[in-house]
Amino acid sequence: MDEQEDLPKDMLEQLLKFVPEKSDIDLLGEHQHELDRMAKADRFLYEMSRINHYQQRLQSLYFKKKFAERLAEVKPKVEAIRSASKEALQSKSLKQLLEVVLAFGNYMNKGQRGNAYGFKISSLNKIADTKSSIDKNITLLHYLITILEKKYPKVINLHEELTSVPEAARVNMTELDKEINTLRSGLKAVETELEYQRSQPPQTGDKFVSVVSQFITVASFGFSDLEDLLTEAKDLFTKSVKHFSEDSGKMQPDEFFGIFDQFLQAFSEAKQENENMRKKKEEEERRARMEAQLREQRERERKARKAKENSEEGGEFDDLVSALRSGEVFDKDLSKLKRNRKRITNQMTDSSRERPVTKLNF
Repeated sequence: MDEQEDLPKDMLEQLLKFVPEKSDIDLLGEHQHELDRMAKADRFLYEMSRINHYQQRLQSLYFKKKFAERLAEVKPKVEAIRSASKEALQSKSLKQLLEVVLAFGNYMNKGQRGNAYGFKISSLNKIADTKSSIDKNITLLHYLITILEKKYPKVINLHEELTSVPEAARVNMTELDKEINTLRSGLKAVETELEYQRSQPPQTGDKFVSVVSQFITVASFGFSDLEDLLTEAKDLFTKSVKHFSEDSGKMQPDEFFGIFDQFLQAFSEAKQENENMRKKKEEEERRARMEAQLREQRERERKARKAKENSEEGGEFDDLVSALRSGEVFDKDLSKLKRNRKRITNQMTDSSRERPVTKLNF
């Protein structure tokens, strides 16, 4: 017996593939006197065929090797159903959300199908398909999130109360039951073989009974915990389905939690889109304010320049009026006139010196 866990699983798989059939065993028995002349493969098969319950012992060993791995694969699925069912039952945010959605539905269907007391949870995902008549990129879900952010901000973090839902949405109960039944039947087969080996005369060096007995004790305890967990998960799931007025006999975990998982994904995407639209609008408003401020600044500068020009012109006029009243303007103009005349005379004198004079005879 593989007491030290020396045989790898893949080797055991290969050994199980080449377990000798009864016809092979009979044929090898007829030629056992030719054992020395047999090929190694035939000799190996002959030796294996001499082991009592060789195939059953090999299958027990293989199951022992795979049990912990299979248990580790199944248990998280059961825990996901249990946790997700408990979360759906206890989530206050989910309850608040469904109340708001019902209010939306009654308002939109006012006069037609209003005043409803509830709705199918499958209708939850139709919110994302109800588009605005003004902007096709905006859905009722976008508007719902906007209202929740203003009135019920805690509901926005709904996903934090339903963390196990995505994993539970991937669990198919039919397949899960098959996996657990496979573990149950495998464990039963090992127990049966153990009882058979106990009834046989002990063989020197054969540790099958001691090793497998220890394994059965540990494995049975682990599998019992799994069965208890499964019972609890199924009970909670049934309560959760009935809590939302669905048929627990028809609704499976992957369908039930799949509805919420799909909604949570759409909810998260719409929330991000709202945030993007909000940022885009804020950026456009910021640019508009900057452009308006720039236009105002330019207008102020234009008015300031015009006011300055008017002020300078008005100051010169005031100075002129003041000079006329005092008589100073005449003294200034006379001296200025004298200076201009003197400058013109000098220019004419310099010009006459440079040009040659032509004498004319009359």
